[in-house]
Amino acid sequence: MSDTVRRDSAAPFTTTVLGTARIGPRRELKRAVESHWAGRLDRAELETIARRLRREQWAQLAEAGHDSVPVNTFSYYDQVLDTSVLLDALPPRFAEIDDPLDRYFAAARGTAEVTPLEMTKWFDTNYHYLVPEIGPSTTFRLNPEKVLAEVAEASELGLPARPVVVGPVTFLALSKAVDGAGAPLERLDELVPLYRDLLTRLADAGVAWVQLDEPVLVTDAAADLGLRAESVYNALGSEERRPAIVVATYFGDPGDRLTHLARTPIEGVAVDLVEGSVETVAGTPGLADKLLIAGVVDGRNVWRTDLDRAAATLATVLGSARVVAVSTSCSTLHVPYSLDAEDDLDPNLRGWLAFAAEKFREVAVLSSALREGRAAQAAAFAESSSALASRATDPRLHNDDVRARLDAVTDADVTRGPAEQRLVKQQERLGLPPLPTTTVGSYPQTSAIRLARAALRSGEIDRAEYENRMKNEIADVVALQESIGLDVLVHGEPERNDMVQYFAEQFEGYFATANGWVQSYGSRCVRPPILFGDVSRPKPMTVDWITYAQTLTSKPVKGMLTGPVTILAWSFVRNDQPLSMSADQIALAIRDETVDLEKAGVGIIQVDEPALRELLPARDADKPAYLAWAVRAFRIATSGVRDDTQIHTHLCYSEFGEVIGAIADLDADVTSIEAARSHMEVLGDLDEAGFRNAVGPGVYDIHSPRVPGQDEIFTALSAALSSVGAARLWVNPDCGLKTRGTPEVVDSLTNMVAAAARLRESIPLTG
Repeated sequence: MSDTVRRDSAAPFTTTVLGTARIGPRRELKRAVESHWAGRLDRAELETIARRLRREQWAQLAEAGHDSVPVNTFSYYDQVLDTSVLLDALPPRFAEIDDPLDRYFAAARGTAEVTPLEMTKWFDTNYHYLVPEIGPSTTFRLNPEKVLAEVAEASELGLPARPVVVGPVTFLALSKAVDGAGAPLERLDELVPLYRDLLTRLADAGVAWVQLDEPVLVTDAAADLGLRAESVYNALGSEERRPAIVVATYFGDPGDRLTHLARTPIEGVAVDLVEGSVETVAGTPGLADKLLIAGVVDGRNVWRTDLDRAAATLATVLGSARVVAVSTSCSTLHVPYSLDAEDDLDPNLRGWLAFAAEKFREVAVLSSALREGRAAQAAAFAESSSALASRATDPRLHNDDVRARLDAVTDADVTRGPAEQRLVKQQERLGLPPLPTTTVGSYPQTSAIRLARAALRSGEIDRAEYENRMKNEIADVVALQESIGLDVLVHGEPERNDMVQYFAEQFEGYFATANGWVQSYGSRCVRPPILFGDVSRPKPMTVDWITYAQTLTSKPVKGMLTGPVTILAWSFVRNDQPLSMSADQIALAIRDETVDLEKAGVGIIQVDEPALRELLPARDADKPAYLAWAVRAFRIATSGVRDDTQIHTHLCYSEFGEVIGAIADLDADVTSIEAARSHMEVLGDLDEAGFRNAVGPGVYDIHSPRVPGQDEIFTALSAALSSVGAARLWVNPDCGLKTRGTPEVVDSLTNMVAAAARLRESIPLTG
């Protein structure tokens, strides 16, 4: 049998997901990787743990009845970094590291000698990817060992393995040109032969289907993306020795890009029908001879699927393709593993939810109903309807007082005095030196903090003892900052488990999970709280902690809050009302906290919005409306204080270009912003957007274990000073210090303060 005949006769599958998580239900991979970094776990032990986690996920899919299992979705750090390795596209600065795994982790985290790749958000999710760097010296070469190894591993288990690889269009569209190179997308032709080679090798390994992920096709990243994708997949589709190809789009509607894909010889496409439109599918006649993977189960949110609505969607697209397979809208990387780990959930709340394992079953139920009729899954459909009815009628979802308060918000409630006048009043109150030094908020979460938190949960200590221990931690952090010589201090946030969860647990309308972990980046995991009802703040949340810290020093201590857009973005959010309404409700709750902090004498309040870019819609036409309500929510939260109270905000690890104008519109008095990995590039963009308030560009990367030298920081600050000017420049790291160790924090901040002092001395000479 020829390869062509085998490919053409590859049986279409019917039931699958586009990808799976890899951290483990109890964060096993996080602990293993961090132990490996620390030298406590050798490579063989790390690989054993990784293999077990992969196989457990594969087995779960097979047991749920899926007839195609995605492989190569496992990663020790990030799937885009994996693709850089696949294509031999790591920058030359890592070439001296001989060991492949050490080289891989160096690209992710950096070392004492080399800086890591830049990190930014994966489309509009809270997942971060490592940005590939494409320079004039980049020479692509195929390194398919990881993909082939996982295919072999799954095949040995008798699984219908479908390898998943980031597609060439998305890879280059998300890459960054360096060293004067042209746009990475112009190098697509160089990747086509490598992907063809990969397809051939997968065919030789017995692979029937391969999935190439092209989520960039749902964006407006480039006007000619559809034509570029059509050219690429015409070329790949013409390869005779290859598996059947499915191109996966997700996080939005591909629009006319679906037509471009349908004109190519590929055998299948995956479409997100949660964020996308059935009209796009129905209006694409070229799908008639293809497999359509219909993403009708939400892979990004935790709510139980409305099976009746999903079945109706499937029926609508059934005639548009040769075969329709049922799937999630995207990878389940973005949701927790299973509800089985949640022992203390309210029964009604539990009934409204579906984590990854539950979504695997929902996909199988819908697939069975599509092929065998609804009667085959009558019990599952009845259970779905009952849960949805319970949720719709629960009185906790609607708070008339909250809604009336929102209706009463006016333009005056989202406006402060002119920025110039505010600055004068703030300087009179605070008396800060030029180039004030500070940190973004959190300090290392020590073992003592973690032990105290565990002891509180287990009942070993009571709340009073826990608070006493946290105050001791605060006292240590304040003393540490005093000894280093920082100008504006923070309390270190020892009492906070997470910058969103801490607040959500104190809001009405939210609840938290016990083990609902998802990956944010690398070994960093978060446990997003679940917003299910109208939001309010019953009592102050941070005032006692901040005022206690202020009693320990004569220097100003910042009140630290998380902004409404970030709380929204880093939560699993109710899907029964507009995001803007939920954002405004959270904003009013944060506004109450800022007002109470000011009443308690706090002169600087930081309201962080690192996720401002994260929720930006994929399509340009939808972006202005989002930015308008996001800015308004921030200003609701921060406009209740006097002009002599200084409002800070913080943004990090995003491609800021598309939200630069919105950053200016936030009208924070001081904005600290990630700039270390991107080498201060954002400052010029801010100036062009009319940003005239103070800014603290991050002068070193806290996500890397390397300690920056004083000269390195001085150079970065000098570059910032030439762009911003002394009157507007603050000095700070690029993010909070929670994930770092105390010794490296002390060394890094000591160098930062010394570099700022050196630069202050030069200000009179340079003007």
